[in-house]
Amino acid sequence: MQQPILIVEDEAEIARFIQQLLGKEGFTCLQSRDGNDALRQFQAHQPTLVILDWMLPGIDGLEVCTRIRKLAGTHDPYILMLTAKGEELDRVVGLSTGADDYLVKPFSPIELVARVRALLRRSLRQEAQTPVYRTAHFSVDLDRHVATRTIIGEPVELDLTTIEFDLLAAFLSHPGRAWSRTHLVEKLWGDDFFGEERVVDTHVARLRKKIEPDPSHPQFIKTVVGTGYKFEDAAP
Repeated sequence: MQQPILIVEDEAEIARFIQQLLGKEGFTCLQSRDGNDALRQFQAHQPTLVILDWMLPGIDGLEVCTRIRKLAGTHDPYILMLTAKGEELDRVVGLSTGADDYLVKPFSPIELVARVRALLRRSLRQEAQTPVYRTAHFSVDLDRHVATRTIIGEPVELDLTTIEFDLLAAFLSHPGRAWSRTHLVEKLWGDDFFGEERVVDTHVARLRKKIEPDPSHPQFIKTVVGTGYKFEDAAP
């Protein structure tokens, strides 16, 4: 059974419109009007996707996004930030908190449905994958959705968001390969990507903080000037 989509929107008419729009496409939706209730519903229902308004009563959307990413558990939803804040800096801030996509109000209903379907198709593609990638210090099991780093001979499970997990899997799938931002976007999102390629930099920075001994001097995820990034770690 498909897990629901959680719509976090304090304007009742917009929330109702989105629910009706997605309902016609066959999706089951829940609604929440504020940040605290959104967190309660997330923990209770474990939605596949959260459509999250930025400006909310109480806890705002950025804080909700941050807390969802920090919540313990194996389920890590896709988060689509939906907001009237459309400046480039706003998009960067929204994505840096852990959002997977960002759509500015007023939005096209057709585009909203397309982005929702794109994120959920990505989830289905991942479920069809089963390989395990390994290097000297890292292992990524796509079937179990578990990533580990070996520290002093012992594997330690990494606490990664969905994007960070996918990014590490991409790097481990071809150690030593130089990836451009365009190639990483194609690897992670395929033809379903609607945003800006620079979002890759944000997710690389977040991943470095979780796997590098010193993120300011990366040992594993190296910057390739004029190209993008590559992952270096000796084969086991």
